[in-house]
Amino acid sequence: MSGLALFTFKMPSLLQFDRQTRPEQPLALSLKNLFQIEEIPSDTYLRERLDVISPSIFRQCFTGIFALLQRSKILDHFKFLKDYYLISLDGTGVFSSKSIHCEHCCTKNHRDGTVTYHHQILAAALVHPEQKVVYPLAPEPILNTDGAEKNDCERNALKRWVKDFRREHPHLKTIIIADGLSSNEPFISILKEHKLSYILVCKEGDHKYLIDWLNAADREDKPTQTKEIKNGTQTYSYMLDVPLNASKDACRVNVVCLNETIKGKTTKWIWVTDLAVTLENVEEIAKGGRSRWKIENETFNTLKNQGYQFEHNFGHGRENLHTVFAHLMMLAFFVDQVLAAVNKRFQAVLDKYKAKYVVWEKMRAMLEMCILPDFETLYQSLVTRPPPMQLPSVL
Repeated sequence: MSGLALFTFKMPSLLQFDRQTRPEQPLALSLKNLFQIEEIPSDTYLRERLDVISPSIFRQCFTGIFALLQRSKILDHFKFLKDYYLISLDGTGVFSSKSIHCEHCCTKNHRDGTVTYHHQILAAALVHPEQKVVYPLAPEPILNTDGAEKNDCERNALKRWVKDFRREHPHLKTIIIADGLSSNEPFISILKEHKLSYILVCKEGDHKYLIDWLNAADREDKPTQTKEIKNGTQTYSYMLDVPLNASKDACRVNVVCLNETIKGKTTKWIWVTDLAVTLENVEEIAKGGRSRWKIENETFNTLKNQGYQFEHNFGHGRENLHTVFAHLMMLAFFVDQVLAAVNKRFQAVLDKYKAKYVVWEKMRAMLEMCILPDFETLYQSLVTRPPPMQLPSVL
């Protein structure tokens, strides 16, 4: 709970958190009320204690909050193609150093003989083309045993993530959306095995055989429709039952294409999917494919630029410390996203201060001055904060 408090209030460092939670500080008394913490550990003991914890214990926190969202019908706004949910997957780095490392670190060997040690996670988020909010799911650590190539690393982490996801959500109709590294037969086979549909980016340079099929198709095999948009046009087309590659037993996929021309400049997107594509739903499927970027824009960029200190090293440890911190940060982000959707006082705070990093600054300032009994009081005090009082001169 102390680790979660660290990321709930977006402390710039563990050292500052330690200084502000000493017994005589207001924050220490507030944390006992807000997080039910009897005794706040020192920064050294906190690192030691968290280092030996398995990151897998956090999955029940993510699934518990997700279940609350389901029961409250909030996730009805995230339904895609009537019955599905879109989950975007992407790998991201959470630590990098040329000197600090542990036995779980992945390594990158440079030509000059130096080595970079790094940690990565496979992140997942529930997204929707028409929703600005995203809800993160429990990430999966990418380990040093997952392979030297990026494809192998993410694919092996995906196997573990899918297994856990399907155990926790056995009946959730899900479409996985992912980048061009994922549109290959091993990745698709993992998704098929666990009854997960997919919309995966297809890069022309990686799928020459498939692109040749598309280019050789006639109008009957490749239905097309064009719509006018501001300053240009969008042309959607699709082709069914296309071999993914030139091998004899290649899996067959449906292909969706979008050519967008704005002010004379044309951008092309291609996706492979197992969904049944028609002229009636090809535009919506393309929107689903494009919403993959929400894990970058609404998740990673928010964590990096809105005060979450995503790229700060709070501690590396010898076993799991850095990965545990990454899970706690993602969990705090999940809670913030839910609060922004359901808590009126928290919504009022966001409306007043606009930028999230400003909200965290105001929150920390309030905690330095006041002993707070609960979160609702904290949010209300930020909304109705009185004007500054002028102090009399001491001269």
